[in-house]
Amino acid sequence: MRRALTGLASVAALSVAVIPAAHAAGPKIGVNVVLSTDLTPRIERELRTFGAINETYPEIDALTMRISAADLAGLQALPYVDAANQDVQYVGKPVAPAPFTSTVDGIATWNTDQIDVYEQGEEGMPDTREVEQTGEGVYVAVLDTGLHSSWPHYFGTEAVAADLGIAFGGGGGEKGSISTQPNKWSTDQNGHGTHVTSSILGYNIGGLPVAGVAPEATIIPVKVLNQNGSGWSSMVAAGIDYVTDLKVSGALGNAPVVINMSLGGPAPDALTQAAIERAVSSGVLVVASAGNEGTAGMGYPGAYPEVISVAASGWTGQWTSRTWWNTGDVADPTSAEDAYIADFSSRALPGQDLDIAAPGSWVLGPYQTNSQLSHYYLSGTSMASPHVAGAVALMAEANPGLTQAEAEQALEATAVPLAAGSRQVLDPTGATTTITWGADATGAGLMDVPAAIAAVSGAEAAQQPAATAKNGRDSAPGRNR
Repeated sequence: MRRALTGLASVAALSVAVIPAAHAAGPKIGVNVVLSTDLTPRIERELRTFGAINETYPEIDALTMRISAADLAGLQALPYVDAANQDVQYVGKPVAPAPFTSTVDGIATWNTDQIDVYEQGEEGMPDTREVEQTGEGVYVAVLDTGLHSSWPHYFGTEAVAADLGIAFGGGGGEKGSISTQPNKWSTDQNGHGTHVTSSILGYNIGGLPVAGVAPEATIIPVKVLNQNGSGWSSMVAAGIDYVTDLKVSGALGNAPVVINMSLGGPAPDALTQAAIERAVSSGVLVVASAGNEGTAGMGYPGAYPEVISVAASGWTGQWTSRTWWNTGDVADPTSAEDAYIADFSSRALPGQDLDIAAPGSWVLGPYQTNSQLSHYYLSGTSMASPHVAGAVALMAEANPGLTQAEAEQALEATAVPLAAGSRQVLDPTGATTTITWGADATGAGLMDVPAAIAAVSGAEAAQQPAATAKNGRDSAPGRNR
């Protein structure tokens, strides 16, 4: 375990002036560095000969720099450098949007039915919630593109901790340093973060409520991806660290905190992993998407063993109905016979850790395309991850002292086995595709939310104090919706 990372807001700012030295010229890159010792004045002087120091994280002995690409190997070879890598580009993008208006045969709530949070109502009756917990008293930080400016219409003003929202920019080789933009989280023009949030909270469509996994949780929007749905690992690390600082500072009282990251990149990053390690050791529960690269393997941060990683499942009955509010139930959640793993969902390569599967194929929610916000069915492990983050929020409500290891163990131990196999699956156009997957695609199986909650409940959970927040409310903010 590395030493704890401090938040971007509390980092020690160092001069960005570059001390000339006999190092290579050429294209500049952003570099994230984790040291094996304290950042002493002598080490700082030596590092500055390579290039500009942007941010430092003293408690973990980490920093970000801007150097010539040709000097990276020399920097990595320094005896006090534990790891140094180029800032990694991360993305959060769906695989295939399908507009609600042209797919009236889809079932809006199959996703929460499949994991047994709700049961589809019979003969047009509303869905029935199958779990007592709602996420009340739990914060879920969504590290994503932020929220569309119309988010209050979909979620209600009390569902989002607007005073805690933040945006991070910069990163990479062009700018290098990270900037904070406190209000930019609420003007997103991408839509990815809004759709992700809708799976946690639920949303309104045509005046009708559509159920979420944890409708009484409180969202902390943390923008780490730009309007194109991309960002840098240094931005993601800063976002993780910001949330951890909220937790350890007491700003959230003793409320449980969950992080959802529906994003990823192709390579590991030392700073992001260090931020995750600090978050987990501080009691933050961390969930991330596995990636949309199929057999090419998982993305990061989902592939880290510290993270609860999520594959994307689907339901074979999604496009077989001829009626919008379908009266038939989704397959029995204790059986996976009508479930499948999407072909885009990243498989675990040797050394990678895939934990659980959750709905991520044709999930409905608010999303923006061509500057218009509407409702779309989206596919991707980005859509699967918030289902697990929402479930972990329910587990943390039942057991406020829940640890990352306990949450992961409970999810895996109670998962519905999903053996390697194949299914005939319809898409919104009516075309049939044969989808095949192996054991490397499923993790422990399909998430069973009531069973996971039961696994972390009991005598010890009952003894945990109720969550309180420092803003004067009895639980996490905002339950007037």
